[in-house]
Amino acid sequence: MPVVDIDTDELRELTGHEEKSDEEFEEDLFALGLEFEGETDEGELQFEFGPDRLDRLSVEGVARSLRYQYGDARGVHVPDPNDPDWTIEVDESVPDERPFVTGAVVRGLDLDESALDSLIQLQEKLHATMGRDRAKGAIGIHDLTMLKGEVLRQEGETAGTTGGPASQLSGTPNTITYRGVDPDGDRFVPLDSDKELTPAEVLAEHPTGGKYADLVEGLNRYPAIYDELGLFSFPPVINGRRTEVSTDSRDLFVELTGTDQWTIDRMCVIICYALAARGGTIEEVEVVYDDGATHPDEYGPELIRPDLETDEKSVTHERIESILGIELEREEVVDLFERSGLDAAYTLGEEETTYDVTIPPYRVDVLHPLDLVDDVGRAYGFNTLEPKYPDIGTIGGRHERSRLEDAVRTTLIGLGFQDTLNFHMTSANENYERMGIEEGNDAFGAGERAEITSPYSEDYTQLRTWALPSLAQVLENNTHRSYPQDLAEVGFVAHRDDEVNTRVAEAHHVAAAVARTDATYEDAKARLQALCDDFDADLATPAIDHPSFISGRVAEIVIDGESVGVIGELHPKVLVEHDMEVPVAAFEFDLSALA
Repeated sequence: MPVVDIDTDELRELTGHEEKSDEEFEEDLFALGLEFEGETDEGELQFEFGPDRLDRLSVEGVARSLRYQYGDARGVHVPDPNDPDWTIEVDESVPDERPFVTGAVVRGLDLDESALDSLIQLQEKLHATMGRDRAKGAIGIHDLTMLKGEVLRQEGETAGTTGGPASQLSGTPNTITYRGVDPDGDRFVPLDSDKELTPAEVLAEHPTGGKYADLVEGLNRYPAIYDELGLFSFPPVINGRRTEVSTDSRDLFVELTGTDQWTIDRMCVIICYALAARGGTIEEVEVVYDDGATHPDEYGPELIRPDLETDEKSVTHERIESILGIELEREEVVDLFERSGLDAAYTLGEEETTYDVTIPPYRVDVLHPLDLVDDVGRAYGFNTLEPKYPDIGTIGGRHERSRLEDAVRTTLIGLGFQDTLNFHMTSANENYERMGIEEGNDAFGAGERAEITSPYSEDYTQLRTWALPSLAQVLENNTHRSYPQDLAEVGFVAHRDDEVNTRVAEAHHVAAAVARTDATYEDAKARLQALCDDFDADLATPAIDHPSFISGRVAEIVIDGESVGVIGELHPKVLVEHDMEVPVAAFEFDLSALA
């Protein structure tokens, strides 16, 4: 989980609570979910916290949370930005792999060494979290006084030597351009260097360039940002030395590039709030995507940034009380929301009271009504909640499905299978393509995927719709081991289903694979029959076709008259795809059929 380094003297200044000791801060922050981890060599306190509250990656964000907790601040605060004086023009030559940009200007800062260190820490920790180590979003912060804006071109004029027509805007004279540059093209002096280098030379010769070279590997043109004087930023790798920020910098230009507009917009907002806490005045920036440039469909080609729009969520009074286990007055709930940095108003319905809650733009973590309940609980004080027994006349015990799972696993082990536990998440390539099936057809396992909105890795982008691909991967990773390899799993699967209230149908499947030089359909069928007999279930296996299995050596699994799965010998193309050198017979069916 993220760890933030806190200078407690800075925290006292930013909260206005000079009387607080380090021990009191530790206790107060623990109540907010930040756990003391130790001290740095410089004497700063280190706190670990949940990765959802990325607005607390700096001392400014932590101080903001404490001010709300102390009651010194209330409700949603949105800075009132000045009108834009600068424009970022996105040229059509920008690589499609990193098409999006956002930014802001912050003026009137008075940065000392502590404030500058905090800004650098926030930048790097946002890179490591939301920015996915700069792959999804990268931040560049520049001394505005060192930039010289170009005069925006009129409609129909070419955008430099590599671009197309630019849009007609409001006539702001200060324009910088986000464009593509040849790897061996324009030179600039990068940070921590005194030598002019091309982008390709930066990757080859500069330590930071070598560290992030993989982010632009294979691109014909590299992302670059220019002002009238030339190239000053090579995102996502390194900024130019010309615009380096120091304690003498008073006005800053913040630019972010990445693969997702929403992500870099949220990162930009977090930085703007941190700089506003240091006395800075936020100024909007106009972002214009040229006709040939890829722009975010949901926003359009012309944007005003930073995006300081608030969000709205709703939650009922009954849900808050039932989850927290306490009784609260309506006005008390509104007060607790305001002490969490939110605004709330309630409406009285015939059966329940509903709170409409306004969420500030830096709160990227509020995705669900339960997040609102969590905020109410923290403002109330989880440590003050009194434990009590639930008002029910039963005691806890094993769920029947859990008992069934254990019984099936025991039987499978008795039949010679080795029990496995695999990831519930996978990719479309593993789930469909490598198994030879098409998403959405009638084949067992081909259900529509339930996708992960922001996957951490391209290997885990969806929930698996069946379990046999997982066993195939295990066999693929163990071809160097001796045979036979007889594997089984009782595990979770899911697919999209609009008829279910959650839009995702969940189930638990039984899957097994027999991998050996003489594996046949009959081997798998004999073990499946023994499994069904152990649970007094009637088994039938009428022939069917399935693209993952050999035609004529595959059947439908029908248990107690209901079609629940598939059994057969894996098709040679599936074996070749997984580098398996022996035949594999396998089956999979819905666990509930044995209940």
